[in-house]
Amino acid sequence: MSPPAPLLAVSGLWKSYAAPVLLEVGFDLRAGEVHALVGENGAGKSTLARIMAGLTTADAGHLTLRGQPYAPRSKADAERHGVRMVMQELNLIGNLTVAESIFIERLPHRWGWIDYARLERDTRAVLARVGLAELDPGRLVKTLGVGQQQLVEIAAGLSRQCDVLILDEPTAALTDPEIERLFAQIAQLKAAGTGIVYISHRLEEIQQIGDRVSVLRDGRMVATRATAGLTLEAMVRLMVGRDLGEVIHRVSRPPGPVALRVEGLRCKPLVQDVSFSLHQGEILGFAGLMGSGRTETMRAIFAADRPEAGALFLRGSDRPTRVRSPREAVRHGLALLTENRKEQGLWLPLPIRANVTLMCLQQLSRFGGWLQPGLELDQARHWTGKLAVRSAGLEQAVRELSGGNQQKVVIARWLFRNCDILIFDEPTRGIDVGAKFEIYRLLNDLANQGKAILMVSSDLKELLGLCDRIAVMSAGRIAAVFARGEWTQDNIMTAALSGYLKETVA
Repeated sequence: MSPPAPLLAVSGLWKSYAAPVLLEVGFDLRAGEVHALVGENGAGKSTLARIMAGLTTADAGHLTLRGQPYAPRSKADAERHGVRMVMQELNLIGNLTVAESIFIERLPHRWGWIDYARLERDTRAVLARVGLAELDPGRLVKTLGVGQQQLVEIAAGLSRQCDVLILDEPTAALTDPEIERLFAQIAQLKAAGTGIVYISHRLEEIQQIGDRVSVLRDGRMVATRATAGLTLEAMVRLMVGRDLGEVIHRVSRPPGPVALRVEGLRCKPLVQDVSFSLHQGEILGFAGLMGSGRTETMRAIFAADRPEAGALFLRGSDRPTRVRSPREAVRHGLALLTENRKEQGLWLPLPIRANVTLMCLQQLSRFGGWLQPGLELDQARHWTGKLAVRSAGLEQAVRELSGGNQQKVVIARWLFRNCDILIFDEPTRGIDVGAKFEIYRLLNDLANQGKAILMVSSDLKELLGLCDRIAVMSAGRIAAVFARGEWTQDNIMTAALSGYLKETVA
């Protein structure tokens, strides 16, 4: 029996920017299936998705939708044809409310006036589908964390009927409960006949929900396979063209001296009396549900948000260190890799070179403040090479890079700065499996060199493999701290829920 005719088909697709990105790519999507699209950072996944969604124009090739020629001129044109996309990089407007962001293109109205009662009612119904039933529809988007913003973006994508839904890294900032709710929605869409293009670096997810998987490598489509029976190892080999070897697992070591001690940290609304210690040569992971206060705690330590109370003690000192701004935090040897690289971690119009070196210009200057361009290039080349940043060259604008390569540029900057207390908030968000292993090895090596590392991750397996200890946050407080050998996934999840259960009982 021949397979059903494709809902959406792509053939002979070419696209170049500073260098070729897609080379004669073919791809098809059937109604009622999840077709996963995988590949390393820079392989061309997001570019292919953007062409299908009308956000980018191909240089050559053609598309068909329901058997008819399809050449969307814009995102709005694609949506009129029933093709919608939820992008990896958030595109919400911070000064709009949640409700306005979801229904911005079709605000309900009566006699020319916005019907706010209906808008709130419709928004609450959509938010409930992604597990945000308690979120106020009138809350400004800019006050939400990245995970909540991601769910609002997904809710907007689910709020309108479509034939083709493209999800680009939808779970990158989500924890397991939120991912389960999203998968339930995907199952309902499949049952209704919607075709779903699912882009993700989390290969276990693809095995769980994908019907077929297509693999891009260096801009070429190298394979399309049924997901059933395709092992993770085989998928990785198709993606990177090689075996990755063993995953890094930390070897327990005696803890070094205390590098950072936090006492009684409070920062409204999500950080409530947080205290812990971090040792030299240690990776201390932070687990918890979305909204538990993990990111907000890291930002308060770095003085990116002004804490209301609490004290920081550095390098074993009994006297608290006053840190009033990120600039002072850096001077005291702290580094923060933020979870939102696009808005808080990068200067997008500037080249890769400048993004790596801009915080260390004094080190690259002669007497009198004259920059040494040769030395700057050498350092930028060294650190981007160490992290295998894929680009057309050091003068390429960072905004032209894939999300994973942008993340590597941010990490390269902090490594060049050589801070000894490193705060990594979702360091592998949007990074492919091969690059993830490179980051894992890097973090392991940094800890072995004596660096003190705080690591926030929504990927519990990542924390279990890398960390010496895991602190679990719940409702703004540390509910438990587990040493390697003491934790299980069950007791971590129990601790993550504990603060909310107490609130319910109260």
